Amino acid sequence: MGLVLAVMSVVFHAMSGGIFLSPENLYNIAQQTAVVGIVSTVMVLVIVARHIDLSVGSTMGFVGVLIAYLQYTAGWSWQASCLAGLAVALLVSVYQGGLTAVLGVPSFVVTLGGLMSFRGAAFLVADGKTQPVSDDFFVNLGGGYDGAIGVGPSWVLGGLLGAALVVRMLLRRRAKQRHGMALQPLWVDGLLVGLTIALLLGFVAVMSAYRISSKTEAQGVPVPVLIWGVVAGTLSFIVHRTRFGRYVFAMGGNPDAAALVGIPVRRVTLMLFALLGVLITVAAIVSVARLNAGTNSLGSGMELYVIAAAVIGGTALSGGSGSILGSVLGALIMQSLDSGMLLLDVPIGKRMVIIGQVLIVAVVFDVLYRRYVQES
Repeated sequence: MGLVLAVMSVVFHAMSGGIFLSPENLYNIAQQTAVVGIVSTVMVLVIVARHIDLSVGSTMGFVGVLIAYLQYTAGWSWQASCLAGLAVALLVSVYQGGLTAVLGVPSFVVTLGGLMSFRGAAFLVADGKTQPVSDDFFVNLGGGYDGAIGVGPSWVLGGLLGAALVVRMLLRRRAKQRHGMALQPLWVDGLLVGLTIALLLGFVAVMSAYRISSKTEAQGVPVPVLIWGVVAGTLSFIVHRTRFGRYVFAMGGNPDAAALVGIPVRRVTLMLFALLGVLITVAAIVSVARLNAGTNSLGSGMELYVIAAAVIGGTALSGGSGSILGSVLGALIMQSLDSGMLLLDVPIGKRMVIIGQVLIVAVVFDVLYRRYVQES
């Protein structure tokens, strides 16, 4: 998927006359991808556990409009409105997760109903009226004019993450050696970590090269991307280092066997949907802050991009396998495809056709690949 993203970027850069890989366009792509990327990280776990949520876009719109309404019309602080939005998102997610986990109703059916219901709820909250937000700190959470951490902090952050990657590699090698496991040559591990650090510092360099014309300082890493990175890192830790993460993959591999060995399938399912509600709230906050307003159309069609990002990133729709890093790459591929076609002035109708077919191709590839693996 990384190779696909690289080839796509080079092709669009050539076809757009050198615009696609410009710092300004890459900065915008990074910001625009953050909302889908935040939700797609947890959608990976939902699909791995053999469930689906088609209502993520509608729920995000409902929560986003509620947060904006409480700030603009009701006069609440942004902190109180966000907590109220989180409470509502948790209620919605636990309600849908409860129908799936306790009553055994397929999540596809439950969330398909939620797709329509919560889109209507988003309209009812503010009677279809746009709710602007103006709190400076809240608006900065969505990026924009002052929504980046600056050049100096960006390089410091990049350096710290690079050092953390080196330390992590050394600790993993020491742990393998202590347990008598085979070790790759040090230069191989060093090369892989070096390439990762180079990509990381390259990203920081590009973000630090973009400057808004009316400002004297460059932007640096956008706040939405920083939030996305924290979410992806946290979910990756949950997957690899916690009992909950192991339970989710065990349930996806064989739900009946997971129940027989004592895994609390219902409770884990409810916790998974609750986690989805938390990250939907985070995505709603970022989206409302980026638009400076809450509208009832917020998140329309986002379920397509979120599910496509997970599937293109290697998550099996049959459950049992997937990765957080894959969802990051999948989200970047989807947004890069859309942005590239927009730069080439492809009409909206054609863009929708192409993006829909890309999703189908990804699913077909997944099916054929897994069939090949099983037969071989």
